[in-house]
Amino acid sequence: MAAPRIFVNEMGGGQRDEEKADVESPTAKKSAQPEIRLSQWEMTAAFCVFFLFVIGLSCIYLTMPTAEYNKIIRLPRTLSDLRVLKGHIALYARDYQLRFILGYCSIYIFMQTFMIPGTIFMSLLAGALFGVVRGVALVVFTATAGASSCYFLSKLIGRPIIFWLWPEKLRFFQAEIAKRRDKLLNYMLFLRITPTLPNTFINVASPIVDIPFHVFFLATLVGLIPASYITVRAGLALGDLKSMRDLYDVKTLAVLFLIGFISIAPTIMKRKRTYE
Repeated sequence: MAAPRIFVNEMGGGQRDEEKADVESPTAKKSAQPEIRLSQWEMTAAFCVFFLFVIGLSCIYLTMPTAEYNKIIRLPRTLSDLRVLKGHIALYARDYQLRFILGYCSIYIFMQTFMIPGTIFMSLLAGALFGVVRGVALVVFTATAGASSCYFLSKLIGRPIIFWLWPEKLRFFQAEIAKRRDKLLNYMLFLRITPTLPNTFINVASPIVDIPFHVFFLATLVGLIPASYITVRAGLALGDLKSMRDLYDVKTLAVLFLIGFISIAPTIMKRKRTYE
């Protein structure tokens, strides 16, 4: 069955037609320039969402209790940064746990909504500060909320962005989704559990290829549990973690793919019975 065309329910006529022609024409693919073309309405919507997030984060920050040190707190970009951050805020997170969790969740959701790298360090931090059970619950909740926020933002402005960042990957994803419409939840679970496609790409591409939100949400909520458990547990031994590669070694990847294949087993068995 031919994959359904991505361009549906378009707004902004002329600009959308140009994007459509760029995708369908082989010549256009070769000569297309890497640029993001957003309409005035899309830019306004993106700015409003970003502004609301900034206002919310600012309010949370201004109402947080004052720390007893004058260190500058910044988002971690390396394991060294993460260890320093953990040392600075461990007591603070213990003494003001609820307010700290509110700030943590807000930053995590903000990062995922706007595709800001570094959420894996936030997941490690959750393990280092809160342990496995609470850490996994916190990471799964915030990751699902952030992915959902990114999903809806992508419905507003995601189409030109994803065609600019991942055009080939989007075509592949569209074709795979078209072949698995009858068991879409199983396939989305497989993608979330395994590192087959980046989670950021899945968040942005899902509304573009018409994945229903309830399928997206459920697959995200359940599918992120295994990887979150691995990352949070690694955060408990943060001092022993030498590099990010240690998180997903061959054994860990094998386990994730095994769980992923279990999630799509019903689809495989159904097809086998159909052909028999």
